[in-house]
Formats: sequence, structure tokens, C-alpha cells
Amino acid sequence: MSTTTLEKPAVSAPKKQKVMLCEGNEAAALAVALARPDMVAVYPITPQSSLVEHVAKLIADGKMDADIVDAEGEHSVLSVLQGGALAGARTYTATCGPGLAFMFEPYFRTSGMRLPIVMSIVTRDGITPQCVWGGHQDAMTVREVGWVQIYCETVQEVLDTTVMAFRIAEDHDVMLPVNICLDGNYLSYGTARVELPDQSDVDAFMGAKDVNWHVALDPLKPMAVDPLTGGAGGKGPATFVRYRKSQCRGMQNALSVIEAVHAEWAERFGRSYAPLVEEYRLDDAEFAIMTLGSMTGAAKDAVDEAREAGKKVGLIKIKTFSPFPVEALMRALSKVRALGVVDRSVGFRWNCGPMYQEVLGVLYRLAGQSGTVLPAMSFIGGLAGADITIGHFHRVIDATAALLDGPAPTEPVWLNEND
Repeated sequence: MSTTTLEKPAVSAPKKQKVMLCEGNEAAALAVALARPDMVAVYPITPQSSLVEHVAKLIADGKMDADIVDAEGEHSVLSVLQGGALAGARTYTATCGPGLAFMFEPYFRTSGMRLPIVMSIVTRDGITPQCVWGGHQDAMTVREVGWVQIYCETVQEVLDTTVMAFRIAEDHDVMLPVNICLDGNYLSYGTARVELPDQSDVDAFMGAKDVNWHVALDPLKPMAVDPLTGGAGGKGPATFVRYRKSQCRGMQNALSVIEAVHAEWAERFGRSYAPLVEEYRLDDAEFAIMTLGSMTGAAKDAVDEAREAGKKVGLIKIKTFSPFPVEALMRALSKVRALGVVDRSVGFRWNCGPMYQEVLGVLYRLAGQSGTVLPAMSFIGGLAGADITIGHFHRVIDATAALLDGPAPTEPVWLNEND
């Protein structure tokens, strides 16, 4: 039997990238323009508003060729995009906080219909008490609705990851909607130096548009979409199970696709990010702290200072939160003897941070292999726009170090409670 080896097309050197200063919301808008969506739908809400304003201006100035729908609310925003995606359009929107809550019904339906819509969540804490400032509560609240969720640490990472999100969503082995999560206030309004890729290089990275190939509507071939499925007997429940299993399979497939897309981005543009889990100063660490999103920068500074003081601490940053990167986390956690997890949101059911709650499952699986239960504790900070400073992370490091010689507390440590 003969075999044919397909040679991988050579990647040409990228054109010189434009260097500019911009906030995270503008970086996300520029990335969306580079991805060439056919349709965007928008409704402003703090701290997302300037993102959709930038998108609208890019379209008005002729720098982005897309239909824009200024809907009357977030429920309509996502419903409009579902129609666009079903018709084969590449689609995008952004939201946060109460806006995300208002679109919950179509949000759930989007993943069930396997529509590769990309949406930025400019993360915001929940109400009540009334609050318009940053936090991860909105995105964490919908973590079981079947969207891929990827969190960013810097403005440059927002730009690069937003472009990559379209490739991930539209991959035939995934075909799921993707949230790019950027921290409200800190990344949305934070201004930083970014490198803007050339459009022709992004076009080569994106390849030919191939959106929603599995259900694209065709007037000449009428079809029903999202039929009533389930019930007490017959074929309905079995059909429903197949849908759910297919969603789960697509979500797990996303892990390898995210890695592959990040690797190709690094090859083409020279900027690399750990696609699932970043390990920072972990190789000889005795214990580690875990972060998510923009807080990671301050945490790395604190780790560096602690290292200079002789403390063998490392850091684990989760970039892809959904699907949860279990295997990558097990590899990282196998290198340390204690863990402190810092959440920017609250898990009301367990009286801890939701990321900590997810990590407990990984620790259980790890214990099954090693026979040792890794002590871990939960920290909750940065709620309602509060800053998690280097000083806060030194408290986290010291408390986590204490786990090496003593029992883990059952109550979370609330940062920012008294400062």
C-alpha cells in the first residue's frame, strides 16, 4: 500500500507589524476587524461599551466591512447573530454582567446549536449590591452552558487571542461558540503597547472562510432547526443524549485545537502564549499559587520577590477555563506540594472561589494516581473592581507556604476585606 505525505505549506515571514497604544477594548475591536466578520450585533453596557463603539467606528470609517445591528437589548443581539450564523455568516458580539444575564436563553441555545459565534465578555462583578466594576462573576456564572472560555492577561493577549478565537470556534472538530474574557476596568480601559498584525498575514492565518458548514440554511433546501427533542420515551431522549454527547466531544476536542491554533500563531507572528495552562517558575517550586486573567501580572511580581527572599514558590495561570484543562493541570500540580487558588468571583454553593472548586476535582484525580492529597486553600479577591496588589499576593504566598507544615483551612481567605 502506498502512502502520500502532505507537506505543510511554508509560513512566510510576517510583514512589519504596526506598533500602537490602545486600551483592551480597542485591541479587541481591532482584532475583530482583522478576522473579517460578516455581521456584528451590539448593545452597550459598562465596561464593555467602548468596545462596541470602536467596532461601530471601524465600520463607519470603512475600515471594517461588516453588517452591524444595533439591537434593542442583549437578548436580541445574540438572537440576531444566531440567524446570521445559521445563514453561514461569521459573527461577533460583546457583553458583560447584566447584559450577559439578559441574553441567557439565546446564550444557552447558541452552544446547543453548535454555532461558532465569538463573543468578548468584558468581565464584571454581579449584582446585588449594585456594581458596575470588574470581576469574574458574570463569566463564572455561565461556565456550564457549553461555551469555550479563554481568559487574557494583557492587552496584547486580548488582541491576539480574539483573532485566534474565530479559528477555534469554526474548527470542524469543535464548532462551538467562544468567549474571550478580558477583565473589566483593568484590561478594558488599561492602555498598553500592542503590535497590530498586517491584514494580509491574518488573512493567511485565517484561511478560507468555512463557517457553519453543518447546518447552513439554504432557501432551496428548507430544513427545521432546533426541533423539539426529548420526552419520556421513544427516540426523543436518545436523540437528546446524542446531542449532549456531541457537545461534550466538541468541547474536549477544543483542547487540542486551542493548542494547535496557538502554536501556529506563534510560528506566524512570533508571540506565544501557553494555550491552556502557563507554568511560571514552577520547575523547582515546593508550592504554587494559581491565577486567572489580569491579576497574573502582579502575582508574577510577587513570586519574583518571594523567590529573592528564598521562598520556593511558583505560579500556575489558567488561560483556558472551559473546557477545563485537567491533564495540563495535573502535570503542573504534580510538581508541587501545596496550592493556593485565587479567584476573582464567588462560588456561593461551596463557600469558596469557583476556580478552586474546579481544581478540587483535579486534585482528587491526581490523588488517585499519586496516593497523596495535595493541600490547597481558596482565596477570593478583586471583587467589584478592587485591585489585587503585590502585597495581597505576598499574603497568599505566605498562607500557602504554611500548608507545607500544617492543615489546610476550610474557610476561604477574603482579600480586600480590610483594605
